[in-house]
Amino acid sequence: MKSFQNIHAGALIKQRVSEGKIESQRICNFFNCTEEEIEKMYESKSIDAEKLLKWSKLLEYDFFRIYSQHLILFSPPSNAYSADKEKKSSLPQFRKSIYTKEVIDFLVELLQSGEKNMNEIIDEYGIPKTTLHRWTVKYRNFELEKSESK
Repeated sequence: MKSFQNIHAGALIKQRVSEGKIESQRICNFFNCTEEEIEKMYESKSIDAEKLLKWSKLLEYDFFRIYSQHLILFSPPSNAYSADKEKKSSLPQFRKSIYTKEVIDFLVELLQSGEKNMNEIIDEYGIPKTTLHRWTVKYRNFELEKSESK
């Protein structure tokens, strides 16, 4: 996936179906629907959460993680001094500051390809400069080690 900014769930599902060579009859049986209804899902930019969960199970791929990555990259940073911190919730709480390997690779690739410079990434995604610098050094060292071992 090139960008986590513009998500088209139907297109991603169709891509995964194609890669997995899943027969349409199996999908229709799983969803108890027609091929036309499946095609409508492929064309849909967003998909109902319950259906997306079923697709995730059928295709053995976590489509929700794409949305999580979007939140990590594009939601505004939380204010550490906000009064909202005082509010308790029975819902599970997640830390925004956890970056997955996919997000790190995406950002380092933007930097190394020259598509964005360090300041643009810092401004657009809210990544601390020291964190981004640490990732680029670590990634560079990893690439050097791989090329030396060949």
